[in-house]
Amino acid sequence: MEKQRRPCAACFRDLLSCYSPVHQMKQYYRVGVLDNCYDKWSALSDCLRSKKVEGNIKKPHIWTFRTPEEAGSHWNLLFGHIVNKKKK
Repeated sequence: MEKQRRPCAACFRDLLSCYSPVHQMKQYYRVGVLDNCYDKWSALSDCLRSKKVEGNIKKPHIWTFRTPEEAGSHWNLLFGHIVNKKKK
């Protein structure tokens, strides 16, 4: 059975609540030591690490890069009619 992953926000919320005075005092009363919250840090670290995108998977850029000559001809193709009206 595959372990279900929790959202990173939930792991972060658990980590913050671990450092709350109420939690720390309960831990001190029950166990006799303060909680170092290591398991919460590990859960958050694992969650963030699992969200990391591999370097080989790269999305194509949304822009088309052109040389200045290509850009000029493309500009004239798109907006040349506006520029030509102003020159008249």
